[in-house]
Amino acid sequence: MNAASDKAIATLFGSRRLRDVMDVMNGGGEETRIVGGAVRNALMGLPVGDVDLATTARPESVSARAQKAGFKPVPTGIEHGTVTVVVRGRPFEVTTLREDIATDGRHATVRFGRNFDEDARRRDFTLNALSVSADHVLHDPVGGLADLEARRVRFIGDPRQRIREDYLRILRFFRFHAAYGEGPLDRAGLDATIGEREGLAVLSAERIRMEIMKLVIARRAGEVVQGISDAGFFERIFGGIAYPALFARLAEIERTAGDAVLRLGALAVSVREDADRLRERLRLSNVEYKRLVALADASLVWRNRDTVPDERDLRTQLFLAGRAAASDALALAQAASDASPDDPAWRAAAEFLAKAPEPHLPLTGEDVMASGRVRGKLVGAALKSLQARWIRAGFPKDPVAVARLLDEVLAEVAPASEARTPT
Repeated sequence: MNAASDKAIATLFGSRRLRDVMDVMNGGGEETRIVGGAVRNALMGLPVGDVDLATTARPESVSARAQKAGFKPVPTGIEHGTVTVVVRGRPFEVTTLREDIATDGRHATVRFGRNFDEDARRRDFTLNALSVSADHVLHDPVGGLADLEARRVRFIGDPRQRIREDYLRILRFFRFHAAYGEGPLDRAGLDATIGEREGLAVLSAERIRMEIMKLVIARRAGEVVQGISDAGFFERIFGGIAYPALFARLAEIERTAGDAVLRLGALAVSVREDADRLRERLRLSNVEYKRLVALADASLVWRNRDTVPDERDLRTQLFLAGRAAASDALALAQAASDASPDDPAWRAAAEFLAKAPEPHLPLTGEDVMASGRVRGKLVGAALKSLQARWIRAGFPKDPVAVARLLDEVLAEVAPASEARTPT
């Protein structure tokens, strides 16, 4: 350890509530440590979110100690030894040390243990196996600190064995490298993921979706997805082809950071049938699915163009597709072009879509029917023709101009209507 590591660990203990819960869980022959992501992020100088704790105490002892101290214990994962202890409004997951008895690639049967090193060795990657005890000592039984300093994501022990314990670790390997790694993927880890990739078939769609949505917004996702695609993973996950080059370009230009649905659309959606397939493959929510459908439809308008849409095109897309889909389609159009990520013309177009009021046709089907000149199915045809003329006319708002357009439409449609009227 060095001064920077010492400072990072000291910062972890800056929380009084954390110190209080560790004081309560320690003693009487039991030991509790900070583990996992909180330690990793602190040492990397990244924001620390939830702080998870591992303990030698069994779940019933954790709950009893928490209650005695006036904290609230919640049995959130009691079958796996996890009790969430709420300390003055802040939750801490406290999990009893475990040993795997059996695994099937999805779930593990565990028994409680008392050995921190053994608990660390059952984790996925070395940089996730670091722990810090109450005396501020960093414990590193698997070489995680060296990998962390090298920004290297490496499986603990035999990579294929780690993957066979839980096939979701294939996707986590890529996701963690995209989030924390530098340089190329660990060769042994990559070879193992390719060798075990058939195991993805045993995972639930929900678990895969969770990892994919985290992966696409990771810091280096634009670089990492190409390797994932080359190894054939996306065909298995999405049931179709992927577009890693478009995804990487979007990651460069995206102005709304962390938009997982837009990035998923860039990676895997070209037409609405792709969205239909993803809904089943990843168990997308209705909101996510509808956005991808709208994105696919709107993108057809600007596909294969290198020039920035002019104001009329932008306003038309805004009217026909709505603000969200129009903005998504524009982002994908820029990603597919040769323009610089900071091209001012594309940026101005995006700002226009973000701020311009959405046009609304000032007449409805009821207004068309009120003319008394068309009825039935021809009302819809007249309204569609009126809409097209209104767009070509530049979206006029003046009632006289709109009435004139309606007269022109009815003059064309009404004779056909009269010809079909029985005498």
